[in-house]
Amino acid sequence: MDEVQSTDKAVDTSALHARIAVLITEIAREGETQAASWADRIERPGFAASALNLAHYIALRHRDLRGLQRALMPLGLSSLGRLEGRAMPTLVAVKAALAALAGLTAETGPSADTFFAGERLLAERTHTLLGTSASSHPVALLITCPIEAADDPAFMRSLAERKVEAVRINCAHDDAAGWARMIGHARAADTATGHRLRIFMDLGGPKIRTGEVRLPKHAKQIGKGGLLAVVPPGGLERVSLEGKYFAVECTLPDALGAARVGDRLFLDDGKLGAMVERVEPWGLVARVISAPIKGVHLKPEKGLNFPDTDLHVAALTPKDLADLDFVAAHADAIEFSFVQSAVDVASLQDALAKRRPGDWRTCAIVLKIETALGVRNLPDILVQAAGRQPTAIMIARGDLAVEIGFARTAEMQEEILWIGEAAHVPVIWATQVLEHLVQKGTPSRGEMTDAAMAARAECVMLNKGPYLFDAIDQLGPLLGRMEEHQHKKTPQLRRLKSW
Repeated sequence: MDEVQSTDKAVDTSALHARIAVLITEIAREGETQAASWADRIERPGFAASALNLAHYIALRHRDLRGLQRALMPLGLSSLGRLEGRAMPTLVAVKAALAALAGLTAETGPSADTFFAGERLLAERTHTLLGTSASSHPVALLITCPIEAADDPAFMRSLAERKVEAVRINCAHDDAAGWARMIGHARAADTATGHRLRIFMDLGGPKIRTGEVRLPKHAKQIGKGGLLAVVPPGGLERVSLEGKYFAVECTLPDALGAARVGDRLFLDDGKLGAMVERVEPWGLVARVISAPIKGVHLKPEKGLNFPDTDLHVAALTPKDLADLDFVAAHADAIEFSFVQSAVDVASLQDALAKRRPGDWRTCAIVLKIETALGVRNLPDILVQAAGRQPTAIMIARGDLAVEIGFARTAEMQEEILWIGEAAHVPVIWATQVLEHLVQKGTPSRGEMTDAAMAARAECVMLNKGPYLFDAIDQLGPLLGRMEEHQHKKTPQLRRLKSW
């Protein structure tokens, strides 16, 4: 492992050149081995080069490059920190520059076309997915439709007038008749404004929720140190409360079978955290390790997360397959919830191929990364999807934050952005963007900064709320200003106007 080196020593350009040469050889070998393992999944022309760049990038980032990066900085060669979309071309360019600085035999670096090929591919794929971004917001916008949009043609008209790129229909709500009315209003708005709204439809996936709740006598809220019994649906009668257990049903019995002693579980977006102490034939017992001072009032229909448990659950539920009959016929892109493996992606692709045998590969898939297992398997998931059809990654920060911990969410969203750029695949920045503004009409300071950071993604998603259009009107110019300052990780160095 490299260590950060002192900058007091003179830079040995010949030694650095040799070091980069060895690195290129190693990265090429490891990357080609990884890419070969993906080859049978890649059917789309052009994606093989992106998969190889992704493999090179992962191989490179398995090393600690801090010392090498620091040694290159005094020479003006600090581009290793911005090589996501062009891993090998960057290394070759640095090696050629070092050869010149060291007075070695002249080497030819990559052409400008080769060096920036990844940027062009990413731009082309973003255009395929979302169309041309409006000049008022160079980062695309994806807007979640409220149920009321089914009976409100003005909603879609207002979005189209603002040049919003896409709308999201959540299949967990409403029904096919309502979805059809929303799409009809979107097509009417297209005709009226000349701006086409893309239709993204979100399959619900396997939702883990609380069911019926039972409380001990004279107790209303469970707090830190309390015992929580978690049982499958209909299992409350098998729990002897004995005045000490709070008990709740879990709508996904497989989660209870997979959990082990020491595994954590979280309830209601992380408001309550517990650790499994015992696994019983009827369910499990967990002790609360985190809760508000006043405790938590257990309620049905609240989310349950098992971040330490590998839930090998089919990502497509019977409801999803039924919904897919409509979705496959009408959606420009399908948002895939709870995707955790390449096998999950293959199952959706097979189901889509049955419904659209002639052109299913033209329908885009949006990979919602919501679990720790999904994060670990992201490269394989990505190649399985993008190797066969247009693909994007959604950073679903709500569930992901509960799964991996709020403290790690900021770090992980950066890494997902990097993986997307390395594969030349667009990324959608989602969950609670300008949430206070959308819901209350005024933004918080922190969420404006968060929204500014979202400019490094290709698309930003806003959720529904009474002040949605105000949020769109403020977000567009903000994203435009940020794009002038920074593209992905690269500062643009626009002239400063404040001083």
